[in-house]
Amino acid sequence: MKIVPGPASTDLGLKISQLLGTKPVLMEYKRFPDGEFYIRFAEEVKGEDVVIVQTTGPPQDSNLLQLLLLTDTAKDLGAKSIIAVVPYVAYGRQEKRYMPGETVSFDTVLKLIRSVDVDYIITVNFHSPDMLESLGKYFTNLSAMPSLANYMLRYKLNGAFSLAPDDGAIEFVKVTSKILKGDYGWLEKKRDRVTGGISVELKALNVKGKDVVIFDDMISSGSTMITAVKILKEQGARRIYAACVHPLLVGDAKEKLMREGILEIIGTDSVPSSVSVVSVAPLVAEALKRWRA
Repeated sequence: MKIVPGPASTDLGLKISQLLGTKPVLMEYKRFPDGEFYIRFAEEVKGEDVVIVQTTGPPQDSNLLQLLLLTDTAKDLGAKSIIAVVPYVAYGRQEKRYMPGETVSFDTVLKLIRSVDVDYIITVNFHSPDMLESLGKYFTNLSAMPSLANYMLRYKLNGAFSLAPDDGAIEFVKVTSKILKGDYGWLEKKRDRVTGGISVELKALNVKGKDVVIFDDMISSGSTMITAVKILKEQGARRIYAACVHPLLVGDAKEKLMREGILEIIGTDSVPSSVSVVSVAPLVAEALKRWRA
């Protein structure tokens, strides 16, 4: 098995390679003055099971194109099989047509990935896992929630309240609450499909005097988290932390969240960022061992 650390996930690819005890494939990457990418495999991959590690977080279009170039080239160079490790899949939230005439962007992304003969896909906390069912047995959707919760224990948060910012994340907090040995709850969120605005139905939460960790699959603009923090503070929560798998943190999202009163934001390296302190490398390495077996 050969591990190829893509330009968007170089550190993660190297960690996975180290955990598997394999030497990463030497690669050359550069960008021409006109913006086009140059990619070269500096060693043979013919007859090998090749693992391409490449997230497609921001800038999504560039990272997605690099993934396609890497996988297509590996196959053209004679790779026996291609496993794409895409910890964050771009356009995953555009998986349905909510208004007439909208593009179902994730369908297009999936068709592109499959068009370059990817044999297997490994991702982490995909936003709408049921949308991957068309791949049948050819994908694994890992969860980094236990890893995040275990990391939070170092803050002496045993017994902390786990909060899901909406009902779509209930399963996350059911898992994390067992690790933190505390209660859990969720908020009812509604998003206007036209304006993108979010409204949250107020509900009583058992958080007075308690430490709270808000768990979600991703933080983008931070607006959902900010709303959750305000509700928690109004209901007497003590210390408030945020933990997410995919820390997109668009613009000044991190600064806004800290100003609202979040003590720390914890993310994984599915998307490299200043808060990516938990690695998904062990999860991916174990999944690759199972695949190889």
